[in-house]
Amino acid sequence: MSRAAQAWAATRHFRPVLALVIVLFAVFSLTQSDFLVAQNLKNMLTAVSVIWVVAICMTFVTIVGGFDLSAGAIAALTGIFLVKLLDLGVPAGVTIALAIAFGALVGGGINGVLIGRLRLSFFVVTLGTMTALTGVVNLWSGTETVAISNGAILGIAVNELLGLPIPIWIMAAVFLIALVVQQRTYFGRDIYAVGGSIVAAQLSGIRVSRTVIAVYAIVGAAAALAGVIACSRVGAASPVVSPDLALQAAAAVLLGGTALVGGSGGVGGTALGVLFIGILQNGLSLAGIASFWQQVVTGLILVLAVLGDRIASGRMPARVARATAGLPGRRREVVTR
Repeated sequence: MSRAAQAWAATRHFRPVLALVIVLFAVFSLTQSDFLVAQNLKNMLTAVSVIWVVAICMTFVTIVGGFDLSAGAIAALTGIFLVKLLDLGVPAGVTIALAIAFGALVGGGINGVLIGRLRLSFFVVTLGTMTALTGVVNLWSGTETVAISNGAILGIAVNELLGLPIPIWIMAAVFLIALVVQQRTYFGRDIYAVGGSIVAAQLSGIRVSRTVIAVYAIVGAAAALAGVIACSRVGAASPVVSPDLALQAAAAVLLGGTALVGGSGGVGGTALGVLFIGILQNGLSLAGIASFWQQVVTGLILVLAVLGDRIASGRMPARVARATAGLPGRRREVVTR
């Protein structure tokens, strides 16, 4: 099989969302006169930059068969951490680096260790972490939003490079780094092996615990970076950056074809999933649809994505399985893209 044929075969899991993105883009282009305006497209991409950064890295966690509900809480905590460092006179560049390291430490040191080493349920652990960190954020901030006056931090959202806002360049960098890690490193192969079968991964010499800790540290760092971008966009650190950040990231990951059971998926599909959500929200806003309806649509998308994952993976209810007993079975594959 040629490389072109292999590349095309690797896209089969996210072809549906690619078709949806194309259709949605065409519909809003024809129905909303302001949609194709360059400034609107920049605003749309900048608006999804926070979700993009988290969702791209959340893909790795989902591939190993987990999920992180605490991403939004880590992003909010990072904002408060950022403000405290700035108040102490720490330079902006050092502050951002320390904030990202702080997020990685929280994600890997708490979620990663409890899930990877102690083998606790990722749902229970990340739900508990989300709840605890939300309490810490409110205690540390006094439930107040704190304005940021540092020009370097505020400049992330308002400055442009080669005609594009800085958050768009951050999105591109995160995607390219994640794609290289996924396709060109041993760590990327380990992620798929662990998601495909933990037992088989252990027998092949892969350090499963270390891999799981690493992916949760990565998504923690991504959530911290998303928190920095969010603070720059609103000009303040809020105790609540985005309460549904993790769920929106999940919707993008699942829409992109990454299976909840792990072992398959990729950042290419996730990027399309984020674009679908961004185009949908932007188009509905231009059409004058209330933000509450946007939340309804996003929630329905998540449910449909989970349903699609269940159907695609063959994990159907027993009565459906009996009804289709005569049909050929499907072999689970580990697919990268």
